[in-house]
Amino acid sequence: MIKNIPTVALRGLTILPSMLVHFDISRQQSLKAVEEALKEDQRLFVVTQKSMETENPEEKDLYRIGTVVEIRQVVKLPKGILRILAEGMYRAELTALEVSEYLCADLAVFMEEEADPVRSEAVLRSLKESFELYSRSNNKISKEQVRQIIELQGLEKTAGQIATALPVYYEEKQRILEAPTLMERCELLCTLMEQEIAVLRVRQELEEKVRSRIDKNQREYILREQMKLIREELKEDNLNEADQFAQELKKLKASKKVKEKIQKEIDRYRGIGVNSAESAVIRGYIETLLSLPWDRVSRDNKDIANAREVLERDHYGLEKVKERILEFLSVRILTKKGDSPILCLVGPPGTGKTSIARSIAKALDKKYVRISLGGVRDEAEIRGHRRTYIGAMPGRIATGLRSAGVKNPLMLLDEIDKLSSDYKGDTASAMLEVLDSEQNHKFSDHYVEIPLDLSEVLFIATANDVQTIPRPLLDRMELIEITSYTENEKFHIAREHLWEKQIERNGLSGYKVTITDNALRRVISGYTREAGVRGLERKLGEICRKVARDIIEKKKKSAKITESSLVKYLGKVRYTVQELNEHNEIGIVRGLAWTSVGGDTLQIEVNTMPGKGEFRLTGQLGDVMKESAQAGISYIRSVSGKYGIADEYFSKHDIHIHIPEGAVPKDGPSAGVTMATAMISAITGIPVRADIAMTGEITLRGRVLPIGGLKEKLLAAKSAGMKLVFVPEKNRPDIGEISDEIKNGLDIRYAKSMEDILPIALVKEID
Repeated sequence: MIKNIPTVALRGLTILPSMLVHFDISRQQSLKAVEEALKEDQRLFVVTQKSMETENPEEKDLYRIGTVVEIRQVVKLPKGILRILAEGMYRAELTALEVSEYLCADLAVFMEEEADPVRSEAVLRSLKESFELYSRSNNKISKEQVRQIIELQGLEKTAGQIATALPVYYEEKQRILEAPTLMERCELLCTLMEQEIAVLRVRQELEEKVRSRIDKNQREYILREQMKLIREELKEDNLNEADQFAQELKKLKASKKVKEKIQKEIDRYRGIGVNSAESAVIRGYIETLLSLPWDRVSRDNKDIANAREVLERDHYGLEKVKERILEFLSVRILTKKGDSPILCLVGPPGTGKTSIARSIAKALDKKYVRISLGGVRDEAEIRGHRRTYIGAMPGRIATGLRSAGVKNPLMLLDEIDKLSSDYKGDTASAMLEVLDSEQNHKFSDHYVEIPLDLSEVLFIATANDVQTIPRPLLDRMELIEITSYTENEKFHIAREHLWEKQIERNGLSGYKVTITDNALRRVISGYTREAGVRGLERKLGEICRKVARDIIEKKKKSAKITESSLVKYLGKVRYTVQELNEHNEIGIVRGLAWTSVGGDTLQIEVNTMPGKGEFRLTGQLGDVMKESAQAGISYIRSVSGKYGIADEYFSKHDIHIHIPEGAVPKDGPSAGVTMATAMISAITGIPVRADIAMTGEITLRGRVLPIGGLKEKLLAAKSAGMKLVFVPEKNRPDIGEISDEIKNGLDIRYAKSMEDILPIALVKEID
């Protein structure tokens, strides 16, 4: 038992017996304790604090086991610090602690048991071997220090010196100090060295891996720089291009999968010589992939008032198209996204299908891409070529996206009804994936190979005739019919759009060139015959060119085009409306027909003559009209008794049906009632009203079937001056959609069967 020995609490340091160690002190309690120890026998008790942050430790803040040391040297340092050199003597347990000017402790000294000499020697050798092995892994221990420890004798002293050399935390050394016997302390020390050796091995492995990686990177850098210099000398710039591609890839907005694919191609490009045939192929492929707008989008203009203003300003009429676009925009505003519709504008040439698509793009602030499909017959035009082919290119859809620069443009598929097919594939079938909203989010282009997202593209297709579009393709589009323009609509379009456009196009903006309303209407009716306004625009351009010539040659400053001066600019009137006949005539009936340039009237003539019952049709009629005539004559024969026709009449008379303008092909299912009425008139000798026109297909029982193109047919009837028009009863809903401008002045009646027509069409009613 030792009483009242000066005590120093150490922070972050544990001293074991036989350890020779330096430590610094600066606290007043510690300085006073050292001073008291130096007055006596230079013995001092050192014990480790449990926490390094404790400034004024008490008994509870200290470990119970410490070491009695002998002070060998004291060195004063600046700022009141003492550096103590002390050697550990023996272990002791703290039993009581007095805290005053310095710490003073009562200790219980441990008595070390005598160890077996053989076991002690074995443990000593094990300690030295472990330390020697440890020193090989730790370069911080000098060879001289290792030699000194190896030459030491005595287990306790060797253990103390090894503990001093080990760079471990004080908690580990405290565990060793608290071990009851010397053998146990040595075993813990051996275990600690084994752990440190394992840690050092792992650390060395990591360092070697890092070093090898750094060496590899440095080696690659040096080789790359050498290769770069060689290529520069050979005037090959593959590496520069590869680096540029890599820089562009970093800036590219695309998914991780897409970037990995492009990076793989760039790495392939690096390893191929510039003279290789594959080099140009890979370079073109990489450039294509980098130029595609994978995740780049433009922001749509969601101002519905602006959209309406743009559409109304650029186009007169086309109400259905405008309504559909405004509906789409409204849905997009409400849902924040909304599926883009696939619209198909169907109508005659020149009715503004292509131009309204451009206006829609302007109204929505979308990028505009036009893809002309007329005459496309190779499937690769849509899907692209395989990269294995020489001269392979992406398809028109991928090329359109690349030119737009965003993944959500407005893409116009112009003339989709004129797609054709040959041995190179079915182009219409290739379009199915493009226009199917369930599939086009992963459209496969053979050249690009990476799926393209077309789900945000606003597709608008145009067609003149839906009959030539395959049914599966037609089913994927929403049809909007653009019908023929009335003369009044053509007048407004010409006045508000076409005339100013031609004035500017022909350099007449600085001159006073005007055209009267009557002259404009005369150009429409007398010099053009079309459903749209393309021919009208050409005629106005022709007038402007002649005016420009007069301005240059005759030095005129202005020009006014009147109805009387049109002959000077456009020549004689080319078209005249076939007016209604002056008198009621037998066997002559006016029919209504739809043509590619709008509506027209057909004057059907029937003659009967003595003969052998022959039935003739002339006027270059199609199969449908021939069959309608056959059905009409069969119906007349079935009701001949009602109209006083003798039974032997048809066997003794020939019937000849003729439609004038024989050089013009005519076909369609809407002339059946007209031919039947004309035949009954010719057979019975009863005149037909001159101011009546009719349209509809006939059955063998005399029923009247519905027809199409009603708006164009009514326009033709009105232009010809007809007063009464018969249309099929089932077309009554279509009449409600036609503007009053067309219907005004026409007496439109509905027919379910021939019995509704004949009593009114024939001047003398038959009982």
